[in-house]
Amino acid sequence: CYKHELDLFYFWTVKVIRFVPIFFVLASIIAAYFYAGGNIHNPSQVGYSVTHNFLSDLGGFKSHSGKVNILSALLFNISMIMFILVGVSFLFVPRLFKENKTNYFLSILGSIFFFLGTVFFAGVGFTPYDLYLDMHVFFAINAFRFLIPASVLYFTVLLRSSISNKYALAIIVLFLFTFFYVVYQIVSASPLESLEKMVEQATLQKIIALINVVSIFILSFAFEEQIRKLKLD
Repeated sequence: CYKHELDLFYFWTVKVIRFVPIFFVLASIIAAYFYAGGNIHNPSQVGYSVTHNFLSDLGGFKSHSGKVNILSALLFNISMIMFILVGVSFLFVPRLFKENKTNYFLSILGSIFFFLGTVFFAGVGFTPYDLYLDMHVFFAINAFRFLIPASVLYFTVLLRSSISNKYALAIIVLFLFTFFYVVYQIVSASPLESLEKMVEQATLQKIIALINVVSIFILSFAFEEQIRKLKLD
């Protein structure tokens, strides 16, 4: 029965946490290929530009060119909504660290913040910018902020556990870059002000997004290692 329970936890804390980031990256690449064109400063731009378009541009049912963008919107928004599954997965993670009361408590807090962050990422998918701009911006800006306490708490848990410290390094990278990005969001001017500011923000956004999905993907290997140790006990 205990082994069966661990198999269930393996599905959520390893398989799901690996699948969603991979799906997001692939869906975003395909959505970018089919993007109908335009950016906030140039509606005549052909196709999608890594430096001149935000990720959220993919989620609009009409692109900045004014053309219908249904396929890109569906792919991108579904991939964002699926991050709620990662949040659910993190609610299973504390059970893996139950043998130590402090780690168990810290992982519960960390999972709550991870869950809230993924709810906000899903909110980005539920509120395309061309339909619900204010709510979309609210979710997009605040989603990363929940990952700061989440990453600090799980960094502590991983350091205190018997899991290899290389995974703790991955999550501290997540913390540092996310913290930098949140500060940057607060102090930076609006991308509407100039083309240069838009390019800067659009490029940085993709770097941070990639670091986030890679870090979350790597965490699945830490949880897999912990499950294997529990199965041997």
